[in-house]
Amino acid sequence: MSARTLISPGRYVQGRGAVHQLGEYLAQLGSTPLIVADDLVWGFLGHDVEDSLRKADLPVHRAGFGGVPSENEVDRLAGVIREHGADVVLAVGGGSTIDAVKAAGFLAGTRWATFPTMASTDAPCSALSVIYTEDGGFSEYRFFPRNPDLVLVDSQVVANAPAQFLVAGVGDALATWLEARATAQSGARTMAGGLPTLTGTALAKLSWEVLWDNAIEAVDAVREHQVTPAVERVIEANTLLSGLGFESGGLAAAHAIHNGLTAVGATHGLTHGQKVNLGSLTQLVLEGAPSAEIREFVEFTTRLGLPTTLTEAGLRTDDPDTLRIVADAATAPAETIHSMPFEVRGEDVLAALVSVERLARRIRADAKLPEPVPHRAH
Repeated sequence: MSARTLISPGRYVQGRGAVHQLGEYLAQLGSTPLIVADDLVWGFLGHDVEDSLRKADLPVHRAGFGGVPSENEVDRLAGVIREHGADVVLAVGGGSTIDAVKAAGFLAGTRWATFPTMASTDAPCSALSVIYTEDGGFSEYRFFPRNPDLVLVDSQVVANAPAQFLVAGVGDALATWLEARATAQSGARTMAGGLPTLTGTALAKLSWEVLWDNAIEAVDAVREHQVTPAVERVIEANTLLSGLGFESGGLAAAHAIHNGLTAVGATHGLTHGQKVNLGSLTQLVLEGAPSAEIREFVEFTTRLGLPTTLTEAGLRTDDPDTLRIVADAATAPAETIHSMPFEVRGEDVLAALVSVERLARRIRADAKLPEPVPHRAH
């Protein structure tokens, strides 16, 4: 029998202006930090990060990020960490930067911390990294013996980012409860390495509830770069609640279908959360969820601007060969789709994907929501 397990970051800090406390918290972890951030992020945040570290009597050294958390990029960063002699490495940026830094920090044998500049994924809190191929396809999950020592989120920095990133984070986080409840039913092991705890499952459900109550209002506020109570709640749901919930509550079909979608070039250019949202809807179809639940999910996520059709992912129902690639990748032996409380085969995923197109279009038409806009890969 497997034990029940809950894992979490050492400290979570969130609030407007939190960047000014970064040095204070980082100094508790080490005296020779290395910051990893791409040039774009450093251009608008570097001054505040430098100022905070210097006030804490910490040196400022930065390494760039290559853009994709691939095996080669992780190995390169691990070499930079060793060469610098860093005792803590800080990721400043989005989920790709964070995943690369966690993996590199583990290889280099140092502590790691995260400063997400957007609330677009639940990567900042977790003890795993998603590794991709150089062209953006899913390669593997890498698991680590601990979570980040520090996760610090400046709510104003998140609100200053394009609203599409917050929307993507909602798409990622909404899957947390759908997958956790499936894992709880099946009794499968979670990404934390044990059975789900009541706490992990409850946090996943709380993430769902917070998003349904606050997401639309929060996205409207972020379009004006404002931080409101709704924005703070959604940042926490996307980052902390979803991070704890997916890792200690369990992943199932939605993220496996996301991974399948990355296997075809047509979906490249979509965010992680956009692909996950299509995976969530497909999971609901696979489950035979009540029509009312599916309708509410399609209407809610469409209003947020998330894709609910194959068309919006650059796919077509009359291209079964491409959809078969997605379905086969989603049902690979090691995939989390096998945490569903019933057997799922490639044919089942293929049928669900095809049915989603007409189903979502009908729901959207009935609700007088916009027609799907085809996605063009780039």
